Amino acid sequence: MAGSRAKDTRPLSPHLQIWDWHATMYASIFHRLTGVGLYGGAFLIGAWLVALAMGPEAYHVIELIAFSLPGQLLLFAWTMAVLFHLANGLRHLIWDGPGVGFSPKVASLWSLFNMAFAIVGAAIIWSLASFY
Repeated sequence: MAGSRAKDTRPLSPHLQIWDWHATMYASIFHRLTGVGLYGGAFLIGAWLVALAMGPEAYHVIELIAFSLPGQLLLFAWTMAVLFHLANGLRHLIWDGPGVGFSPKVASLWSLFNMAFAIVGAAIIWSLASFY
């Protein structure tokens, strides 16, 4: 429309600075981030298996990294990512299947539940693992 000088009256999409953030937006972003994190975790599991196959010296290096404080924090975050991605994936299956839970209040509560499930579930798994 090179020759048209009429003003476009269509509404513009709101910018992130003026958008009202809510739990389902955070859950959507975290779902994508945890998906990327799971790829990274799969790479680390592959490195662990390769080190296991290479022998005791290589496995000792991986063991030192995994049992260090940054390694433990990374593994805890990966556990939370697995649990959050699982719970949020189940929510998406229910949305796609029976199609329930779309109301803003239910969707927000479900998002908050998924976040709490990931944190509490990872804490329970790690506390149980510390006994063994």
